[in-house]
Amino acid sequence: MTDSASPTSLLGRPCRRQALRTLPAQEAHVSAARHFAADLLETWSVPASERDSAVLIVDELAANAAQYGRERMTLLLVLDHGTLHIVVSDSGMAVEHLRPDIAPDEHGRGTAIVQYLAQSTEVHQTGSGREVRACLRCSP
Repeated sequence: MTDSASPTSLLGRPCRRQALRTLPAQEAHVSAARHFAADLLETWSVPASERDSAVLIVDELAANAAQYGRERMTLLLVLDHGTLHIVVSDSGMAVEHLRPDIAPDEHGRGTAIVQYLAQSTEVHQTGSGREVRACLRCSP
């Protein structure tokens, strides 16, 4: 884990905090990503309602990374002047589509949940995989 803060603001609180966690891209490690985010955001004094939304976003993005990634997934959390940036990277390729053998009510809602909770979302294909970014306002 990496946790760093930049110089403090005029109010004496850190302006920017960030943490990074890399895990195997396996479903068994999704809960570790979720607990990491929950504990970290509590340490950063993010209010419970905002923390709950952020943890749900992390859970959904990590679940997708575990399902479609190949080797590893990386969770980056950055709290910067009241905005929480959640970035989940994996070593998967293009965004997968629903398989016909999976009932639609079992999968496919995670992206909609993330888009509903976050102020913005972005998906980028990188040279080594995929990166999904979600941003939401948080009161540190």
